[in-house]
Amino acid sequence: MNAPEHIPFISEGPQPLLREIPAGEACPIHALGPLQAAVEAVQDISQAPVGIAAQSALSIAALAVQGFADVETLGGDAPLSLFCLTIAESGERKSRCDRLLMSGIRDHEREAAETYRDEFAEYETAREIWLGKRKRMLGEAAGADKMKATGAEADLRNLGPEPRPPLLPNVTAQEPTFEGLLKLYQTGRPALGLFSDEAGGFIGGHAMNSDNRLKTISGLSQLWNGDTVNRIRSGDGVTNYPGRRLSMHLMAQQIAALPLLSDPQASGEGFLARFLITEPPSLIGTRLRRGHDENSEAVIAAFSARLAAVMAAPMPTGDNPQELTPAQLPLSVKAKELLWRFYETVEKAQAKGGEMEHVRAYAS
Repeated sequence: MNAPEHIPFISEGPQPLLREIPAGEACPIHALGPLQAAVEAVQDISQAPVGIAAQSALSIAALAVQGFADVETLGGDAPLSLFCLTIAESGERKSRCDRLLMSGIRDHEREAAETYRDEFAEYETAREIWLGKRKRMLGEAAGADKMKATGAEADLRNLGPEPRPPLLPNVTAQEPTFEGLLKLYQTGRPALGLFSDEAGGFIGGHAMNSDNRLKTISGLSQLWNGDTVNRIRSGDGVTNYPGRRLSMHLMAQQIAALPLLSDPQASGEGFLARFLITEPPSLIGTRLRRGHDENSEAVIAAFSARLAAVMAAPMPTGDNPQELTPAQLPLSVKAKELLWRFYETVEKAQAKGGEMEHVRAYAS
């Protein structure tokens, strides 16, 4: 009797205890309203998954308009800001989508930077003149000539405040610490964006390390809410940042995004629940179409021109140009009824045994 041939055992090593992630629903581009044409044009040119183009368009539009208004919700007014997280592997053309749709913002930043240089030169001249006048008046006020001293004191009271520098023209930042972001709010625009097409640098960077993560996600969550952010330091005292807005779009590969998605602090603090998250199916290997519709470039150019016009419009502020006073966008009767129905559907799904029982933070 012949023994069966020996088959060597080869260990596969430990296997991850992760369930296969089911495919998501198709991106509802029909719900994008006037953004739909731009999204379809970008998808036509780039052949990237439409979900990537949609996330870029939504976040960029939010960045442009967030300073102008808040929208009525069932729980009170809320900012127009959006936090988006797009997960896609290298080669899915994330950066291509972002560049096509961000061109209007980048054009505005370049023009604003040129204006800033001219305005800063004028500011320096005005400040030197102001300092010179103040120094002369202080000298006369402290002098022995009482008549000159009295006149100098009156001149000091009428001198006015020191000239203020122009606001920094930066609209977006890629990998800021939270302190760096607050510093930009202190010297720049009141409505900013944290945008990165290689967000692994932010997720794995200084702002999100174990020492700073909780502080960063708490502060970013406050900005998403539209709350006043406070900065307390022993040397600087207390600095308040009311009327600020922040939109965010992080684009990352799955290996870079997983540490954030699995982080208990980011989940427990409700940080992740504030994001629109998408991981569209890959199209790599299927992008064989040559060329694109000749109208697509014109559609993107129109989108960019509209963005530039919105960015050039003055945002509503009070006496302080760094504190927004946004208008309220009220809901129509029909829109409010639809929102109530949506709320009721989601609320029921969170009940014990419901479809959303285990994702209540995201549902709420």
